[in-house]
Amino acid sequence: MGLIVNLISIFVGLVALPVALVGLVPFFGLANYLAIPLAIVGAAIGMLSGYRSGRNFNLFVLVVAVIRLILGGGLL
Repeated sequence: MGLIVNLISIFVGLVALPVALVGLVPFFGLANYLAIPLAIVGAAIGMLSGYRSGRNFNLFVLVVAVIRLILGGGLL
């Protein structure tokens, strides 16, 4: 059961990562506002499994999106 939940978490992260990467391009930073909730959901799902890889991957995507928004002046 834990492996399936971890795979779902990784899949959510794989959906959020391209959105966050598009948000790195100037004038497309608003895409990070979509990537952040996706990564949070993926990290929450990853916490339900006994594995760390899905959670850590989603936390990485979350950090990339948040840092981009902070540098662009869109968060905080």
